Amino acid sequence: MMRQILAGLVVLAVGAFTLLLLAAMQSLPPSSSVDLAAEVSRHLAESGVRHPVTAVLLNFRAYDTLLEVAVLLVALFGVFVVAQPAGGEPPPAFTDDVLGALARGLAPVMLVVAGYLLWAGAHRPGGAFQAAAIVAAAAVLLNLAQILPAWGLPRAWLRVGLAGGLVCFVVAAAPVYVPGTLLGFPPEWAGSMILAIETSLLISLGLLLAALFLCLALDREPQPQSPPLATEDR
Repeated sequence: MMRQILAGLVVLAVGAFTLLLLAAMQSLPPSSSVDLAAEVSRHLAESGVRHPVTAVLLNFRAYDTLLEVAVLLVALFGVFVVAQPAGGEPPPAFTDDVLGALARGLAPVMLVVAGYLLWAGAHRPGGAFQAAAIVAAAAVLLNLAQILPAWGLPRAWLRVGLAGGLVCFVVAAAPVYVPGTLLGFPPEWAGSMILAIETSLLISLGLLLAALFLCLALDREPQPQSPPLATEDR
């Protein structure tokens, strides 16, 4: 009964949020003739990074990125409602040596690639979202290889990791808030702030994306097998 109530509350919350977004979109003024690419290039030196996409996502329009992280966290709450509240069991015995060797060899490399994408985001394509996708893919690969078990309802340390990126984002934004420049960081320390936020987002987004798979993996329980038919003695 409680699960049905929680599922209904999630549906109502999503519906209300959708209506709020539609109302906000209808209230937007008509698009102007401002050349946004030129504006970004003109203020790029003030952003603390050298790549225009990172400057937009984590400085000029960082509010959008904040909401994206919040949406993923809300989506995970929905998964917790529908997934089986199990977990904590040891992983099953590993039987596929090829897949196991592949997973054990690729997972460290994928983590190194994720770290590089995080660092590269300041001056070339990359950043926390791309790096987090690589981290989550490594977790999924380890789960498919039966090395990493599926997750149940998160314990305290995992909850901190899941929500830590969003919390760090808000905490970093609060001291620099002024009307009209929400999440706009001062040029002298914008680069350090963006790197700190992206590092926290890498951890949280990697856990969030991995959890969307690993929590649903709990539903893949082995089906009970029928007992063998008795045979007559000949």
